[in-house]
Amino acid sequence: MSEIHLPQDAWQDVEPGTEALLEQWLVKPGDSVKAGQSVAVVVMVKTSIDVLAPEDGVLDQVLIEADATVAQGKPLATLRAA
Repeated sequence: MSEIHLPQDAWQDVEPGTEALLEQWLVKPGDSVKAGQSVAVVVMVKTSIDVLAPEDGVLDQVLIEADATVAQGKPLATLRAA
């Protein structure tokens, strides 16, 4: 099982302690996803960032709901093998 995170480079050039807002999930638990597929949209410092699936699999569990803040390093969801 792997985790889905906000890309690490999204945290570059932002002040320490900055949080992001998970605006929307584009898939739901049980949906199959492909590596590189957009699975969520996060807003950070007035910029929307697509969160991509790191590998093929099935979205297993959402760990952070839409409209919740995302702290650096926190996983957004888990992904299991198809």
